[in-house]
Amino acid sequence: MKGEFDLIKRYFAQSTHQRNDVALGIGDDCALLQPPPDQQIATSIDTLVCGRHFLVDVDPTSLGHKALAVNLSDLAAMGAEPAWVMLSLTLPDADQGWRRWLQAFMAGFSALAQQYQMQLIGGDTTRGPLSITVQVQGFAPPDQTMRRGAAKVGDHIYVSGTLGDAGLALELQQQSQSHPQADILRKRLDLPIPRVELGLALRGIAHAAIDISDGLGADLGHICVASGVGAQLQATALPLSTAVAEQVSTHADWRLPLNAGDDYELLFTALPNQAAAIAQAASQSATPIKCIGEIQSGQELSLTLPDGRTLTDINQGYDHFNDV
Repeated sequence: MKGEFDLIKRYFAQSTHQRNDVALGIGDDCALLQPPPDQQIATSIDTLVCGRHFLVDVDPTSLGHKALAVNLSDLAAMGAEPAWVMLSLTLPDADQGWRRWLQAFMAGFSALAQQYQMQLIGGDTTRGPLSITVQVQGFAPPDQTMRRGAAKVGDHIYVSGTLGDAGLALELQQQSQSHPQADILRKRLDLPIPRVELGLALRGIAHAAIDISDGLGADLGHICVASGVGAQLQATALPLSTAVAEQVSTHADWRLPLNAGDDYELLFTALPNQAAAIAQAASQSATPIKCIGEIQSGQELSLTLPDGRTLTDINQGYDHFNDV
């Protein structure tokens, strides 16, 4: 048996944590699941396509991690606890070369799933150009989810981690340039950290939240449109790594921290009087957090530069169908 069902048995069936709330997992027409009482199910799905989201020679172990991490980041933005995952793969072949690729891919995927006690409950495998689709499900109390449309005028705007590192790594890779921090930057691009612990710690504290996948400006724009508000950011408050700060300083260009995608940090809003609770959430989740601006009335998104000038129309970012 060397076809699809052999792949399922060998690489998927027992590859992740086995959960008590899965009555029936891989191997039947459907999985049967038993969600906990008084919880809503949060679900998200993403597709990664070779040549669009990753190069064909990418390390498959890192790709397995990232394929799950980008979905976990969506659960984190909702304050949801990860539970179940489904994986669909389109592979060019099932020969020994691609089996080695799949084994490495599943090593990265399964390690991250195990970290969050997620169970792989099903999916699909088919033959064709390489692509990966992952769907995740998690649980959240109905009154504690963080939604894009919940930002309030006067809220402070916070972000985790640092901004623009993944974008700089991609630029260096595309331009075949060396950099003293290339390995650190590449790790930020290939092995993003989903801020699950922070999302859980922010339950009942944050109003609106989103993960930064398309760029700070674009994703803040999504919150503002959904909430019917504007936002004012302070450039001097944006958390930057040394490498990105040097790029900004050298070129007087804020494009990387504002518009580069793939950071997968959490962007969220909360009342000013929640500052102590947010500091506690940062400590509890071992995640750096910084206040970078304020939600305002109106529709304008702007950035105040260090010299006092203001940039407007900053809600630009990655769009699959628009070459921005």
